Amino acid sequence: MAERERKMTRPFGGVFVARTSVMSADDIDRAIWRMSHEIIEHNHGVDNVVVVGLQTGGVPLAERIGEAMVEITGRDVPFGTIDVALHRDDIGIRPVMPEEVTSIPCDLLNKVVVLIDDVLFTGRTIRAALDALTTFGRPRSVQLAVMVDRGHRELPIRPDYVGKNIPTRRDEVVDVTLDGVQLGEMRK
Repeated sequence: MAERERKMTRPFGGVFVARTSVMSADDIDRAIWRMSHEIIEHNHGVDNVVVVGLQTGGVPLAERIGEAMVEITGRDVPFGTIDVALHRDDIGIRPVMPEEVTSIPCDLLNKVVVLIDDVLFTGRTIRAALDALTTFGRPRSVQLAVMVDRGHRELPIRPDYVGKNIPTRRDEVVDVTLDGVQLGEMRK
């Protein structure tokens, strides 16, 4: 789970307490390699593909997926990051401030952008990312890769590439790192 989310969780702080581990570091590595192959296959290579990680949880996964794609194809894949805080629809409902760097490596005009995030929940962060991307050009298409799809969608958003589907309760917290995925809760 991103450090920013820990700080912002009501009552504006808390500690993540893991209840169970659902993916190990090896599981994460296998999912990264599988999703990388799927992205390459679906796009018939990496020409015009740009990998963009959502701050903060999607960035390490995007870096690893980008590296795997380079290793598989032998071709460079542009890599960027995006902080969607100012594009969220819950500004005023919860404290939201941009804290991380947005760095898009090229004009996105006619590119295939693969957005990468750690967890897909309601879909609102992805909606914000789609809004933010338009600042950098009009991509030919946008695809979504997530390590964990936990359900509970509030918007009609569906990932193209998924590491693992993990049905959860709405009050559960999913913590994704390169060391694994844990389910638990936030405690004061």
